[in-house]
Formats: sequence, structure tokens, C-alpha cells
Amino acid sequence: MNACPMSPVADDAPRLLFLTKYSPAGASSRYRSFQYLPLLQQEGFVCHVSPLFDDGYLHHRYLRGKGTSGDLVKAFFGRLKALLSVRRYDLVIIEYELLPYFPAVLESLLARLGVPYVVDYDDALFHQYDGHRNAMVRGLLGGKIRRVMRGAAAVIAGNRYLEDYARAAGVRRVEVIPTVVNLERYSPARKEGSGFIIGWIGSPATAGYLNEVAPALREICSSDDARLRLVGAGDVDLPGVPVEILPWSEDSEVMNLQSMDVGIMPLPDTPWARGKSGLKLIQYMACGIPVVASPVGVNQELLQGGMTGFAASGPDQWVEALRSLRRDASLRARMGKAGRLLVEQRYSLQARWPEYLSVLRSLL
Repeated sequence: MNACPMSPVADDAPRLLFLTKYSPAGASSRYRSFQYLPLLQQEGFVCHVSPLFDDGYLHHRYLRGKGTSGDLVKAFFGRLKALLSVRRYDLVIIEYELLPYFPAVLESLLARLGVPYVVDYDDALFHQYDGHRNAMVRGLLGGKIRRVMRGAAAVIAGNRYLEDYARAAGVRRVEVIPTVVNLERYSPARKEGSGFIIGWIGSPATAGYLNEVAPALREICSSDDARLRLVGAGDVDLPGVPVEILPWSEDSEVMNLQSMDVGIMPLPDTPWARGKSGLKLIQYMACGIPVVASPVGVNQELLQGGMTGFAASGPDQWVEALRSLRRDASLRARMGKAGRLLVEQRYSLQARWPEYLSVLRSLL
């Protein structure tokens, strides 16, 4: 179990246990939990973190599509060990659930022990169960996340789609706090190099969505000065598209974003996709980059009616949007500036941190 780096704190300092899904190498945990820890420490909180899955699991998942049996056994017993200490804390913050594909008995146990917990969602995890292709999984776990949410002191939802689900489940308190980025890390910069760079950032788990726009990318990249730059995608096969694949690292993440002329986020219109947090768009916009995205879920809010970028629903719209941005540098600059302003006002750590702090304090 990891602790926040701490200065001396008072004996009665509030103690928080974060039960994250991943280590900082996992984007959801990094942005939803870990980036808040230094700020909480400065406010006098004692924080401990126990990820369910470690870096080894993520490496195997991105390499093989899933973790090894050893990864899963290690995660299971590590989580049970962390739960033995829960009564030492004033509040437990859970990312998604305590154990995936396991009934909500552990969350119910926390409630019986009188240990208040918060659950945090930036994805429609409930569709992993209620939309599962296996009828047994749907029958046994289809209502799991509703039960987890109802037992919580509060649910923190990353967007309105997740909020609506929680309220329909009968949750007493729901707070909407979007996924945010730290403006001290993300900043606009003058792009170096020539050519028109269409950029995408993500992981192998979401790289398959690029197939949705492959025909449009082929058409736009048919000329010599346009190409696709992927960050963190792993092996991707997009025939006819000139692709540059860069490994993801926290140190190079922002620099790679700043090298793009436009950032894209294709999504299918599915229940799972409607619950996405829009992090890719927020990252692009924080770097002053215009965006083109499928108008699915929170993406529609981030596009601001065309102020920060273009909504594109089919190949023709994708081609038209990318072609317009390619031809007009002033349009790219104008949309990029609007996106940056939106992030500063609503999707930055600096803007939402007081709200996050207020929620936790109110529950202690």
C-alpha cells in the first residue's frame, strides 16, 4: 500500500484510503485519483493508495489483450489484504468497484462495518455487466453497480450519463466532477516541423475505434503532407494510411500532443461509449489543438456547438472536417484557443479541485 508523500500532520488528521483500479500507469486512476493526492496532502489529509492492478498487469493487458492468471490472483489477494485495514480510515474512495466480476458483498460489508465509502466512475462500468453477452453474467451481476452505488455515502460521476444512471438507481448523493488535466503540465506550444499531423492518444484497448474513420483518414492522408500520429496505440493496422506510432510515457505525453495539428476521437454510438469521459478531447484542447470527434456522449458538450472543433458522424463529415482544418490555419488557431479556454474554465484541476475537496470534507 502506497502513501502520499507527507509533511508532519496532526494526530487527528483525516485519513483517506484510495482503492484505485490501476497504478498511475493507468489513465483513469492517474487522472481520477493520483493527481489529487499532493493537493490533499497539502490540506492536511493522510492518504494511502492501494491499486487493484499493478504495472505488470497493464503491461500484459496491452501486450496480450488480458492479464495473466498470476496477475489476477495477485490482485484478488492484494485487494482483500487492503480491506483488512479499512476501519483505520475515515473515508474510503473506491474507483468503480472493489473486485470486478465479483458480487457486491464486499461493498455491503463496508456498509455493515460503518465504513463510509465513495465510488468514482468515469466509464459506464455497469454496461460491462448488464450488457454482457453471457446471460449468466447479466443475471448475477447486471444490478451489481446499482447496489454498490446505493451503499455509498456519495457517487462521483464523470459526466451526466453516469449521473443519470446513479440517480435512477436511487443514490442519495451524486456529484458530477469531470475528468480534468493539470494546467501546469498541459499548455499550448508552437508546433515544430512541417506537414499536417492528425493525432490520436490512447491505449491499445481503445485503438480499435480508429477503424471507424479509416476511409476518411486514407483520403485526407493521400497527399504527401498529411499523416496520422498515434500515441500509445500499440500495433495498429490501417492500410493506406501513413501512420507514425509513438510509445506513451508520462514524460513525453504533452510534447507529443503539442506536435499535432488536430486531435481526433472517433467513437461508435453505443451505451458503453456514451459513458466515456472525453479525456482525449480534454487533453487535445488543453494543448490548444482543435478537435474532430464523434458526437457521442460527453463529446457533444466538449465540442461546444462547433466552437472547439467539428462533430463528424460519417466518412463524408470526417473528410470535410479534417479538410477544413487542414486548409485553414486561422480556423485551427481559433478553435484551439476556444478549447483551451474551455479546459481552463471547466475541465482543469485548478478549476475543479475546490469542488472535489469540498465533497470529501463534507463526508468526514
